[in-house]
Amino acid sequence: MSSEPTISSKWTRPDDFIKLERLKQKKKQLAARVKNNNNTKKYLELDENDKSKLWETKLAQKRKNPFAKATDAAKKIKINAEDEENGTPKAESATTASSLLCFVEETPTRPPPAKLVLQKFDPIAFAKLLKQSNALAEEEDDMALAAQQKHTKHLPMDWCLKTRVRFFCPTELPSIQLKTSQMASGLTSFVRCIDTQQTEETTLDISDATRFNQCTYYWQHPHMPWVTLYPRNAKENVAQKLGERERKALSEEWNFSFRGLFQLLRARQCPYFYLCANTFTVLFRAAGVGGRAESHALVTPSTRGMRLALSQEGIEYSLPLKLNVDADEEERREKAEVDDQEKHFDNDDDEEWLENLGVDEHELRRIQSSHARKVQATEMRDDFSDNSIIFMEGVECQGFFSYLLNSKSLISQVGRLAGIPPTLLSPIAFPKATMQHLVPSSKKVRLDGVDYFSIDIKGLLLPTFLPSVFDILRETREMFSCTLASSNNTFAFTKATQKLMESTLPPEKPDEMDKSNGEAVFNQQNLSECGLLPAVVKSICRSGSQAVGLLERVCYQRDQGFAWS
Repeated sequence: MSSEPTISSKWTRPDDFIKLERLKQKKKQLAARVKNNNNTKKYLELDENDKSKLWETKLAQKRKNPFAKATDAAKKIKINAEDEENGTPKAESATTASSLLCFVEETPTRPPPAKLVLQKFDPIAFAKLLKQSNALAEEEDDMALAAQQKHTKHLPMDWCLKTRVRFFCPTELPSIQLKTSQMASGLTSFVRCIDTQQTEETTLDISDATRFNQCTYYWQHPHMPWVTLYPRNAKENVAQKLGERERKALSEEWNFSFRGLFQLLRARQCPYFYLCANTFTVLFRAAGVGGRAESHALVTPSTRGMRLALSQEGIEYSLPLKLNVDADEEERREKAEVDDQEKHFDNDDDEEWLENLGVDEHELRRIQSSHARKVQATEMRDDFSDNSIIFMEGVECQGFFSYLLNSKSLISQVGRLAGIPPTLLSPIAFPKATMQHLVPSSKKVRLDGVDYFSIDIKGLLLPTFLPSVFDILRETREMFSCTLASSNNTFAFTKATQKLMESTLPPEKPDEMDKSNGEAVFNQQNLSECGLLPAVVKSICRSGSQAVGLLERVCYQRDQGFAWS
């Protein structure tokens, strides 16, 4: 019995165990405090010159996070400010704020950074800073642009195919959000070639929006929605896998369409149309258009092979942009040299000539082939450039039509558009054609502190689109402007037309000018049923020094006319 109390005294109760743990924690906390006090004393007693010990002591101390933000104090200060607004006495809020700041502000506050103020633009100081070089350069550029800008009472014709146009006007432009009646009237007017301004007692809508919508249509063949047929080298086009049956059907349809369109041109029921192949583009124009008395065709760019094929077919042509005198003299010299060598070979005996020169027959053939290559390189120098444009008129134009109709190389057999015929584009309906529509977008822009209304159109724009739209805008708008983007492959059409007009332009005398105006009126009368508006027919039949021009930007003011560059 005496052993039981001794055994039970060795066991510790839970309450006693908890007390012991609490006591241990208090001892640890006390030891930590004593240690911190000792470290602080050591730090104060250290010699200032002993930088190494000072650095070790600093590292031993616990650093405070310099990026910590006392958000609780800021919130309390904000709450006190709100209480003050609600009626709390300022003394209490100030006391509370000061009591909080004494705990929060452990570091001295810094003054707020100064605000950046943008000074007004001073052109004089800026010019002085750059030593007035930029200012003088800008003035010279402005003067050069002003000298290049031309002013005319009428809008010149640009026979390039446009890819984009943007109109600007300080007043509101025709709406592109059409009502049902406006869309129906514009479509009917385009298909039936109706001039709503000249037609009396018509039930069609004659608003500007309807007439603008009428100008956004054109005709095309063939049409494949999944293929971009202009430009034909578009990156989104993929190789087409067409069978023999499909290729034959497309070729037959295209031949019928091309025949019908050319017959409309010869009858002056179609003023012009484009044929866009993979490697070249053809512009056919009716008699009276561009100041020419007969139907004619322009081809750009051309190659030596195409020109050689036309010569073999007996089709005569001219190169209107190849008027460089130096190049012509060089060609004459080379031809004269070739003729002299041919005469030399004909007159002299081959054996005597070889003996005199001391060369063998193999060396002679090499010399002849080298000279032939030089002549060929001279003929190919302008290939695929604007200077290679070909012009044909009258009977030669008819022969060129037959040549294209029977040409087997017109439709490519390989590539992305293998088996797909060239694209035919016309402002007038023709057999097998599909009607296409340009989709405009409108917005309001601000330029130099002035608000402008803008209409942007992307797509294929025929040459008669711009005169048609300008004829609508100039009736009710005092001023407007537009910027255009052209297809680089069709610049030569406008340049060649200018050259052809300059070559046939008579001296500027009153009697001859009246005669030329009489011819223009006669041509307009012959094309009165071609399906275009009278103002547009007048533009395409106009001849003179300012009748044709490359247009990139056009401005109109009612009191001054057109300014274009």
